[in-house]
Amino acid sequence: MNTIAARKFQQAFHLSHEDAAALSEITYPAQTIGSRQDIVSEGSQLTSVPLILQGWAARYRVLENGRKQITALYLPGDFCFPHDVLPHRVGQPIGSLTPVMLARIPLETLRNLSSRSAHLDEALRWDALVAGSIQSEWTVSLGQRTAVERVGHLLCEVFLRLKAVGLTSGDQCEMPITQADLGDLLGLSNVHINRTLRDLRASGLVTLKGRQLVLHDFDGLAAASLFDPGYLQFRCRSTGPA
Repeated sequence: MNTIAARKFQQAFHLSHEDAAALSEITYPAQTIGSRQDIVSEGSQLTSVPLILQGWAARYRVLENGRKQITALYLPGDFCFPHDVLPHRVGQPIGSLTPVMLARIPLETLRNLSSRSAHLDEALRWDALVAGSIQSEWTVSLGQRTAVERVGHLLCEVFLRLKAVGLTSGDQCEMPITQADLGDLLGLSNVHINRTLRDLRASGLVTLKGRQLVLHDFDGLAAASLFDPGYLQFRCRSTGPA
């Protein structure tokens, strides 16, 4: 299995050399998918779990009137489904937001991995727990947080998730999705997203230019967004770029 998954697990667990070796033994051909293409189609039946190696993907729902809601965001190191069970039929499709490289890990392989090591079993269950915690926080954002809080909370979350797998540099990370994607994720219009990002930039907290996000004051942004990283369940709760 790609080392990016091991790197993510190590944010919550001290993996032994044996555990790391067991992960490295699981190798499957990487598949490259272009931007804005389905990875998993609605109604499909699965026997494997997609693991994102590079790029960003999302689970989404498009209503009959064309309105779209992104319901989950998958970053490098993320499994798109729990390791121990797959739906009989996929209810919501998963598509790439950017070019994506992924591996499709057979469900039976992940079950065997869990049976080999109690630590790896716990790590895989932790991964599913975090996915559920993220979903809960997104529900709170859609129901109760203001526009500034929604945008800021998501930027803090994404930064820490990327930091966990070594994809940040100082106070910067790649942010390759569009403002329309942010709107579909946060339930805000493009105009509202643009205005909110402008306000955050004017406050000296954030710069989002092109595909690059700079968090000038992580703690300030976290405070303004009512962001508490506890739901991400990392072993170390230090929050900033340092």
